[in-house]
Amino acid sequence: MLNFSFRYPKLTPKNRESLDVGRNIFAKFSAYIKNPHKEANKNLEKALLKEFKRLDDYLRTPLPEEIDQDSTEEVLVSQRKFLDGDWMTLADCNLLPKLNIIKIAAKKYRNFEIPLEMTAVWRYLHNAYARDEFSHTCPADEEIERTYASVAKKMS
Repeated sequence: MLNFSFRYPKLTPKNRESLDVGRNIFAKFSAYIKNPHKEANKNLEKALLKEFKRLDDYLRTPLPEEIDQDSTEEVLVSQRKFLDGDWMTLADCNLLPKLNIIKIAAKKYRNFEIPLEMTAVWRYLHNAYARDEFSHTCPADEEIERTYASVAKKMS
């Protein structure tokens, strides 16, 4: 029997929080992009930013396996590429396409951009775009914009 474990690693994340950390971000985005009321916009954007901050904090915090208990050097900021380590898992397959949609549609219809100070989120996105399995399967920006043209509500 052949051993495929190296070539085809398990896609289940080791850390439960890797599955949970981004679960509300798309719901917050949906409420934000569909909102037609200018007075509610600020609070909806704030809620979306709170979810991005939660994601950024998680990506910035070293996972237990990144910390060498025998080392005298303290790891303060994670350098991992994805939610659960240096390999994509199902958690990434679920979250990254949503982040791509948010990045494109929120910019086009709300002039919202993921804040540059969320460096861990940007590191995560750049690592994803560098992978063919992600970048070659993303819809074109124009396709996302067309799809959200009827969803995004004009402010009044």
